[in-house]
Amino acid sequence: MSSSGTSSIALGGGSAEASAAKSTSKRPKYSRFTQQELPACKPILTPKWVILTFLISGVVFIPLGVICLFASQGVIEIVDRYDTDCIPLSSRDNKVRYIQGLEDKRCNRTITVTKTMKNPVYVYYQLENYYQNHRRYVKSRQDGQLRSPKDEHDTKSCAPEDTIGGEPIVPCGLVAWSLFNDTYDFTRNNQKLPVNKKGISWKSDRESKFGKNVFPKNFQKGTPIGGKSLDPDIPLSEQEDLIVWMRTAALPTFRKLYGKIDIDLQAGDTIKVLLQNNYNTYSFNGKKKLVLSTTSWLGGRNDFLGIAYLTVGSICLFLAVSFSVLYLAKPRQLGDPSYLSWNRSAGGGR
Repeated sequence: MSSSGTSSIALGGGSAEASAAKSTSKRPKYSRFTQQELPACKPILTPKWVILTFLISGVVFIPLGVICLFASQGVIEIVDRYDTDCIPLSSRDNKVRYIQGLEDKRCNRTITVTKTMKNPVYVYYQLENYYQNHRRYVKSRQDGQLRSPKDEHDTKSCAPEDTIGGEPIVPCGLVAWSLFNDTYDFTRNNQKLPVNKKGISWKSDRESKFGKNVFPKNFQKGTPIGGKSLDPDIPLSEQEDLIVWMRTAALPTFRKLYGKIDIDLQAGDTIKVLLQNNYNTYSFNGKKKLVLSTTSWLGGRNDFLGIAYLTVGSICLFLAVSFSVLYLAKPRQLGDPSYLSWNRSAGGGR
């Protein structure tokens, strides 16, 4: 009886342990959702569906590509490279010495408008072989300092342009220090064309990234001078040239907005440009270009999107025609077991 009682106790203990283990199990509660048993669409890619999908893709993408190309080609663009022509012949053997010297760097350029350009006409400067995405260059800035005057002493990530004489530089870092400083003045028929520099930066940048109470301090006070100076009486949120420049480019060839001309330029107009060739791109074999451009509903001139649509659409249309020919020439029954590898082997299946 004692053995029987012991057995009962043991069995009882075992069931209790099993219940406890079951209650503490981390296994999720069964549901059709967790077991992926919900109704789902399981399309079968039959030849007809594949051909129809490629055909529809081709019919949609090709017209889209044509529309995008027409929009891009409708943008009128004038590009003038001036970095070499604005160096005097006597100084072209050592361009770096010239750009770092004290000579007058004014340069006169003439641009002829080939087609009527409706306002606004956007003025860009284009730089080539300029790697704004370099890791050390991108990191040499302090975003907190740009937003709040309380953080003006936070320059830990701005080296080597962090402090001067123990005082913080605002804005600090290599990105701000290298601010583009070429200038352009336009005249047409001896009348000056005003360049509107308001609203050339992103509104979100002006309102969120650059403070209204943050003013430049000790900027471009050291040697060498990196680029453009900033007015110490104007807050960073209104220094739009700086805001545009601080949004670093991803590619070594890029354009940045300099301003807008709010007057139509007529075909045949001769635009005279008085520019200051100050920015040093000669140390790294860079190029500088002045660009006048209109825009379309798609933006500036860029044929890539239209060419991409045309390419993908053409490939889809070609595949649709090819599969149609194969399907008509050599039709096969859907799910035919004779095409299985073990049925097509020499000895057949076992």
